Amino acid sequence: MSRSIILIDDEATLRDATRQGLELADFAVRDFADGEDALAAISRTFAGVVISDIKMPRITGLEVMSRVLAIDPEIPVILITGHGDIPMAVEAIRSGAYDFIEKPFAAETLADAAGRALEKRRLVMEIRALKAKLAHRTGIDQVLVGRSPQIQRLRAQVTSFAATDADVLIFGETGTGKELVARSLHDFGPRAKSRFVPINCGALPETVIESELFGHEAGAFTGASKSRVGKIEYAHGGTLFLDEIESMPIDLQIKLLRVLQDRRIVRLGANEERAVDIRIIAATKDHLKAASSRGTFREDLYYRLNALMLAIPSLRTRRDDIPLLFQVFVEQAATRFKTEVPSISPAHIASLIAHDWPGNVRELQNSAVRFALGLGLEIDGQAVLIDDAVAGSASLSDQLARVERQIIADTLQTCGNSLKATYESLGISRKTLYDKMRRYRLGRLPAQDESEA
Repeated sequence: MSRSIILIDDEATLRDATRQGLELADFAVRDFADGEDALAAISRTFAGVVISDIKMPRITGLEVMSRVLAIDPEIPVILITGHGDIPMAVEAIRSGAYDFIEKPFAAETLADAAGRALEKRRLVMEIRALKAKLAHRTGIDQVLVGRSPQIQRLRAQVTSFAATDADVLIFGETGTGKELVARSLHDFGPRAKSRFVPINCGALPETVIESELFGHEAGAFTGASKSRVGKIEYAHGGTLFLDEIESMPIDLQIKLLRVLQDRRIVRLGANEERAVDIRIIAATKDHLKAASSRGTFREDLYYRLNALMLAIPSLRTRRDDIPLLFQVFVEQAATRFKTEVPSISPAHIASLIAHDWPGNVRELQNSAVRFALGLGLEIDGQAVLIDDAVAGSASLSDQLARVERQIIADTLQTCGNSLKATYESLGISRKTLYDKMRRYRLGRLPAQDESEA
């Protein structure tokens, strides 16, 4: 986003000096001697900040501010005041001004205030863009939400794998959405009109899991008064999803291996084999290769399942997706509980992005549900107190700086410390990336600017 500023001051000398100071601080400045002319250049899509002197002959800075906020109440307006105007400026803050700067001021003071205001405006515009993106999602974009390179790659893999009808192994941390990915493989594949049958291998006692999977005949064991179709047979024609497959008992893994090889089953207490036409999707939070080395998972089953593998990224590695996901979850919860969709402020977004989310998407969704119910923002079980400029004990600008540093650090890691790939992924210029890396002391910059790897 451009670092746009509209500067209004009727004093030509002061206006020129202010403009030059801001331009030296890397802002793009359009200056006006009259508020009416400046207002004609401002719309709701203006992505910058307005800086205006208060005392001007034709239209005062307070009138400019009032009309700017009528166009868009979230455009930051910074007022420049003389010493006698301070009570008026304080009142202006209460009326919606972002800040006021008293004359005479150092160029750095105004540049710092403008920078903080632009960060706030950037987050506002991002939230609006996310809402617009939500309204235009189709197909798999509606299911696997996000715009990060990681989630775009996952969507492409799911789309490709869904068409193959091959068995798939899904790996991901707790709460990353393994069942959602499994359902997407089913829903966007040739078996979409048939059953999707999930079973959590870790939630069933060993004494019943075999019966749950393979079914049984009447009298097969004590309490089996009638025949029962197992999950594998029930999924005939569709998809069987085995979640937490690392929890499956070893002896049962042998029988599952045969199902994978022959697509045939035998119910408990029966002799007759039954052919089954199923696709098997398994999911695990454990590294099955390591589990096979420990002797807790069969190596032959691992290799059989691992023909196609999908790795779901953790939420902390795709922080750019957090605002969009949170917005989706809040709207879903508001619809479910028939409540108004609460406003999500830039300070909320900053706090969300700063958290590591060990519970991943599931943890984020739980926070969104509480937020939609009017319980405020809770992260890691703690209420997050949000003020316009302060959250907790840190200023918004400090929070944003921490968030920005983390995003750059994560992107550098994802891009293998390639500077060119990093600034292209972030959508910023090379100079901007270098400046921010120096500011946040991230990594080592090349000796020559031409070196980008």
